[in-house]
Amino acid sequence: MTTAAPPTGVFHRSRTLSVMLTFACTASCTSCSTLSHPGNRSRIPVEDALRAIEEAAELGFANVVFTGGEATLRWDDLLTCLRRTTELGLPTRLVTNAHWAVTEPEAARVLDALLDAGLHEINFSTGDEHARFVPLAQVALAAATAVRRGLTAHVMVELREGRAVTAERLMAEPAIAELPEDLRESVRPSESPWMPIRPLQVERYRDGVAATRRNLPDTVGCESVLQTYTVQADGRIGACCGLAMRLVPELNVGRLQAEATLRAAIDEAESDVLKVWLRTAGPERILAWAADRDPEIAWEGMYGHRCQACLRIYKDPRVGEAIAEGYRAEVPGIVQSAWMQERYLPQQLASLPLSS
Repeated sequence: MTTAAPPTGVFHRSRTLSVMLTFACTASCTSCSTLSHPGNRSRIPVEDALRAIEEAAELGFANVVFTGGEATLRWDDLLTCLRRTTELGLPTRLVTNAHWAVTEPEAARVLDALLDAGLHEINFSTGDEHARFVPLAQVALAAATAVRRGLTAHVMVELREGRAVTAERLMAEPAIAELPEDLRESVRPSESPWMPIRPLQVERYRDGVAATRRNLPDTVGCESVLQTYTVQADGRIGACCGLAMRLVPELNVGRLQAEATLRAAIDEAESDVLKVWLRTAGPERILAWAADRDPEIAWEGMYGHRCQACLRIYKDPRVGEAIAEGYRAEVPGIVQSAWMQERYLPQQLASLPLSS
């Protein structure tokens, strides 16, 4: 396979392809950020998914992530895609809720098949919402079975005030607590704010989680937009990781319908000033900038998850008006920041001598 020239534009660092084989899920979480549930049967043909994976390899993408919905509901197609991605030399990751880890033999069967198909990394999702449908003990069993097979088990735990499921509770589950210490260290929980899918809904988080003027200097640009391209179950291509993306038409930049669709989607996305701004500044800083121009725009203490802040930018007419009226003056700084972050600094760092 010949390697295609990379798309034009300032963003030349490695990209991730995320493949949502289906929007169907075994869970029906309130405020699911991908709008997935058991009744949604949208699914892309496996041939289209394979074509996207092959184009990603041609364009020099760094890895492929399979998510959803619940990707394991497309079991045979998932294994086919994993094998093809492995043949192309790209690392693979699976995001799953572990609904399949009902017993230890079943968990072992699933993980052995995934590993045989070439899986490199596995991520589990849990928390108060997920645990309504997949008991925490199942997630712990799946994680323990994974680390026994040499995988690192990354577990994302929903973060919100008053929750029952925490990282500490996960690690205390017998399936994990009884592991030898070296294997237990391969279970890596992380906590991420649970995100409402309405832009003005305020979730309760512990102090310091939601964005305010005080912690705004600690925020960075969005690491997902223009880095992750998501092929969705309805055939659309999004320019970010996928959380709430189905609610924002502007984040969808193409469709799987012909050759070179990924390349066209990348060029389309990188020509959008607002996406470049999100990449360099992050949605919290853009909201703060808009509020400086329109004091009626309230934002402090409202957003623990930055994808919800991004949703607000695209859905709130007042924010949109502030951006439309004032963004032109920001363009030189946006372009300079993009060049510094994506081209100049990486080149300078790469030229530094290695320490002995």
